[in-house]
Amino acid sequence: MSLPFWVYFVIVGIFVSAFMAVKTAKEDREMETEWIEKEGQVYVERMEQEKERRKKVDAAV
Repeated sequence: MSLPFWVYFVIVGIFVSAFMAVKTAKEDREMETEWIEKEGQVYVERMEQEKERRKKVDAAV
């Protein structure tokens, strides 16, 4: 091949950049899923606490 050597560096750079973009997107997706699950658990716990509070109030009445 008669391409200048810097062209190979550019091509390798494109592949490395694509790989890093895919890797970062996957990590972001995993972090977002983890955060959503954590917030969902907090919501469920608050709902359970509210349910218990209402049971106590109804029992007292």
